[in-house]
Amino acid sequence: MMTEWRDFLITQGARVDAHGHIAFPEPQSSSECHIFDLSQLGLIAVDGADAKTLLQGQLTSDLREISETYTQIGGLCNQKGRILALLRIFQLGDTVYLQTPVERLAKVLERLRIFVLRSKVSLEDASDTLIRIGLAGDRAPDLLADQGLTPPEQDNVLSVHGDLAVMRLSAPVPRFEILGPLAAMTALWTALSRDATPANPPGWTLLDIQAGLPNVYDATAEAFIPQMTNLHLIHGVSFHKGCYTGQEVVARMQFLGKLKRRMYLAEVDADIVAPQPGDELFTSQSTSQQASGRVVDAAPLPDGRYALLVVAEIAAVDGGEFRLGEHGPALSLREPPYGFPAAEV
Repeated sequence: MMTEWRDFLITQGARVDAHGHIAFPEPQSSSECHIFDLSQLGLIAVDGADAKTLLQGQLTSDLREISETYTQIGGLCNQKGRILALLRIFQLGDTVYLQTPVERLAKVLERLRIFVLRSKVSLEDASDTLIRIGLAGDRAPDLLADQGLTPPEQDNVLSVHGDLAVMRLSAPVPRFEILGPLAAMTALWTALSRDATPANPPGWTLLDIQAGLPNVYDATAEAFIPQMTNLHLIHGVSFHKGCYTGQEVVARMQFLGKLKRRMYLAEVDADIVAPQPGDELFTSQSTSQQASGRVVDAAPLPDGRYALLVVAEIAAVDGGEFRLGEHGPALSLREPPYGFPAAEV
């Protein structure tokens, strides 16, 4: 995190926890709008005449659809079609940006640089170049409009206003990510925080979970193929763009195979140990000798329960009870808000 941005947030009531992370006091009451520091997300800038060509050959999504008004999610896979990282992809000017949890940033940079060779491409950590904040809640569109920022009306749409860019993201409430240089973002945070309550990263993760948007962390890298995380249902996989690393496996699953695991929303009581990405699920109805599922993401709910995204065996969902760990608490599973195609049910 940029030192100047960290120092500014401390003046706004944040503290630095034992791990060096910024944290705000938990809100004492509900709020119609929350503002988030998004420094838990790393940012990679991809520049050069061959930037999109390089990314087109490595990511699951179609980079030809990316523009200064449209963003998308894409996966970076290994040769076996297993996801190394999930990325929010967007363009500002001539630069393509890749956003991913900060713990995966170095691995993504290392992986992509292998394929640069003689291409006219540069890849740099831009996490301290553009500050990222989030705004979510029913009043979010009005608060942005009050600052002269026209909020996009559709998910994945990007609008640019001078030094600031605004993306609308899926969530149960209006949700936006705003990016810009330090001076502009400190001024914007100061203005928005008069009506929006500061909140912490788990609250932003909860909105991802409720929208059915997966993340990949160190604990789950190479654990899933794209279809297991519903990436093909949120426009994160193109089956017509041509070859990319892992494409053969992903295409074979789509056209010749049968999907045996997919991602669900879940809730669980976890009074002792908080669930974590990578935790295993078990059920007596499993058709496998291995764990019958795995946690993709987790975030606390206000009532003391946890919201989860989990990848689970499809065949066991209707007939069996899933548990977090072999003898842990039971999970309640349901479809994500975008549902499943009839062909996959």
